[in-house]
Parts: sequence; structure tokens; C-alpha cells
Amino acid sequence: MSVIVPVKGPDHELRENLAALATQDYPDYELIVVAHSARDIPPACCRTASKWFWRRATTLHRRESAEPEGGGGGGAQAKPSLCIRRFRWPGDAALVEVAGGAAGGERRGASTGYRWYAPIPPTFWTLLRSVWDAVALSRLGPGDCSFAWGGAMAIRRETFHDLDIREHWKDTVSDDYSLTAAVHAAKLTIAFAPGAMVPCFERISAGQALAWMRRQMTITRVYNARLWWLALVGHVLYCGGMAASVVASLLGYRLAEWALIAQLSPGMLKGLNRATLAKAALPECEGWFKRHLWVHAIWVPLGRGSGWRCW
Repeated sequence: MSVIVPVKGPDHELRENLAALATQDYPDYELIVVAHSARDIPPACCRTASKWFWRRATTLHRRESAEPEGGGGGGAQAKPSLCIRRFRWPGDAALVEVAGGAAGGERRGASTGYRWYAPIPPTFWTLLRSVWDAVALSRLGPGDCSFAWGGAMAIRRETFHDLDIREHWKDTVSDDYSLTAAVHAAKLTIAFAPGAMVPCFERISAGQALAWMRRQMTITRVYNARLWWLALVGHVLYCGGMAASVVASLLGYRLAEWALIAQLSPGMLKGLNRATLAKAALPECEGWFKRHLWVHAIWVPLGRGSGWRCW
């Protein structure tokens, strides 16, 4: 099995995560660290990681002045395609991509995990991002999933080559959307692996949170315009209905309050259910969930009002 870790500069607990990946005892296992340039691999990782780790890991980077073989963009973000064109995979390997800063019977084409933002210590904006991002977890479960998350997705080597994923990854900024489209176009399914849930502890500012949300929506609008428009219509109806109920309540229509409760309750219950399931998948974060699980129920209307999740 080959595990690819795209690195694009300093990231929260990057050194610890790389060291953890390097200590896996899976047979025929290799760890490949990929970066756009050598400067994107923080020096601290090289200085503090054990010698054994760097003997175990294969580190590849692209020269800044060179283009990937076969064309393709790349920009400043490390992309798996940069190393896939330069490495001979073992004959019976699975290709796995994991986030650098993150700690069956059907015809399955790929499997996926997902992230859960559990910021320590939490702030308003980090918790809001956690609530906002968790909505996508509702689209993962038994059967075919609607997307594979780029931070923890796996695909068998033969499937990777049969679907020509390298070609799909050319000139793209979203490796997960591209892989998802290729797998589903081949009538294969994407399986969700709860054991591959990844807790993310990083903190961000208000500006970073809003920029991150905007980037998620922009990527969806480019790679899945139909879903983006459906999400926009749903968002407008959701917020419009809440606003109308509040105005009607202020004007003295008592039934409007029940209408507002009927609108808010399903989403809040789903948020609580998502957090409960995530808690079961992430026992190492039990303390965090004990203190902040309620946020994923109470803040759902706030998260919906700050933007819409467009997976």
C-alpha cells in the first residue's frame, strides 16, 4: 500500500501526523510525501523527525521551474498527480491520499473518510466552521456516497489506472471532485469508512474562516454547478422561511412561532445526530464532544445562515 501526503507548508501537527503515518506496520507499505517545492516541507519536520522515519518515507518534490510530466497545472498547492507521474506503484497496491495536517458486494471504486473539526481551544469562528463543515457528513454512510474527501480517500492501483485518474487530475484544483466524477462515471461506488474519520484541531481567524467557506462554495460551483444551484435555492427558502416566521410572530401571529420551530427542529436534530455519530468514530476526542457536542445542535441555524454547504 502506498500512502501519499500532499504538503503545502506548515500545518497544524504536521510533524506528529507524518511520524504516526511512518510507524504503520502494514505489509508492503510506503509513505510518500509530496510538495510543490522543497520549501513547502517545513524544516522542523526534517530536524525533529527520526532518522528511521525519513528512511521509511519517500520524499518527492517538483522543481519550481518545471511542469509536471504530461502537462497539468498545479499552482501553489501540492497535488497527488505530481508524484504519481514519477513513481512505479507496487503490483498489488492501494493508492491512499491523506491530509498532511489531519491527524464489499457492490462494485466499489474508492473509499473515503472525512474530517471533523474539533478545535482546541475553541473560538466562535472555529466552532462555526466545525458546524458548517459537518453538514457534509450527512451525505456519507451505507451504500454509495456522493463524494470522496481528498484528505482520506483510497483507490486500488488497477482501478486508478483503469479509470485513468491521472488524466482526470490534469488542470484541476479539486482532486476529490475529479476522482468522484470518474468513479461514478464508471458506474462504481464510493464506500464510507468511519474508521478513517480524521480529527482536525487547528484554529483559524474570522477572515480565514470566511475565506475557507467561500473557497468550498466556489469549488462546488465550478465542479458541480447543479448541486450548487440546488443548495442556493434551498438556502434561500430556508432563510426566507425563518425570516417570514419571525416577522409574522412580531406582528402577533402566534402560529408563526410553531412554524419557526418546525423549520429549525429537523436541522438541529440532524446536527446532534451527526455529532453523536462522529463521537463514536473518534473516541480520542470524547472530552471535546462532552464539552461542545451541543454546539452542533444549537448552532445549526447560525451555520445555515452564514453560508450553505455545497457538496
